[in-house]
Amino acid sequence: MKKEDKAVSGPVCSRPDPGLSGVTLVELNPEVPLKGYLEAMELAKEEALRHIDDFMLMSWYDRDRDFESPQHATESDETCAVPGYVEYGTSHGATLKIDIEDGRFVFFFTPVEW
Repeated sequence: MKKEDKAVSGPVCSRPDPGLSGVTLVELNPEVPLKGYLEAMELAKEEALRHIDDFMLMSWYDRDRDFESPQHATESDETCAVPGYVEYGTSHGATLKIDIEDGRFVFFFTPVEW
């Protein structure tokens, strides 16, 4: 079997690449590393308020604990290069991605319209 044949016959990602056009990326690298997820969440919420008046957290990732929300979004399709929490956030209207400490904590927020 040729190398090209293996690529074609192997598993294929069933999720479309969400792309991040229309999503504002904010990268934060605090001088003192954060203690954990709760501290990161507070920092992310503070930053989200600078960009969106009323928002909802759509998805997140905590590399320290290797947890994501929604739970198991990535596990459902391990053949994809795009993590499930990214696809979920962007496909559910996220317009703001906050990346803290180079991917240690990642949060996707969407505006809430009334």
